[in-house]
Amino acid sequence: MARTFILGGARSGKSGFALELGESLSGDRVFVATAVGFDEGMRERIGRHREDRDASWRTVEEAVEVWDVIERECREGRVVLLDCLTLWLNNLMLEERDVEADVERLVSVLESGVEGELILVSNEIGLGLVPDTELGRDFRDAHGRMNQRVASVCDRVLFMVAGLPVVVKGD
Repeated sequence: MARTFILGGARSGKSGFALELGESLSGDRVFVATAVGFDEGMRERIGRHREDRDASWRTVEEAVEVWDVIERECREGRVVLLDCLTLWLNNLMLEERDVEADVERLVSVLESGVEGELILVSNEIGLGLVPDTELGRDFRDAHGRMNQRVASVCDRVLFMVAGLPVVVKGD
């Protein structure tokens, strides 16, 4: 059992690397998609991501209760790839959920140990300018706390830079 957390900026190669890693780990593959097609641009992005996955990936769409999918889908001999926690956090905030409680619920499931291989993808948004809106600052702060909590319970943490993985934690 391994929990791998892949972070990086926009277009850093996170998703492509995560897919390749998943394909190298098991032929039994589940992709957990958190994106919601709120507008045409997002629907196009979702379509491109679907095209990036071959038929060997079974897709489960879950915008909010990802802990249920992890508990249900993770098992020995299978890889589960959740892409991405940034969009998941966005979904939580849009639904005005208790973000800290939901993050802790996810972390609790991760801490309890999952069977098989679990890969989680998230953006690193804290390296740029301070957002000029309160909502932007709240999102950035909640996102940074979420990434810290998830990284603390994962076996491996990788940071993608220009398509190259840099090991932050683990091997």
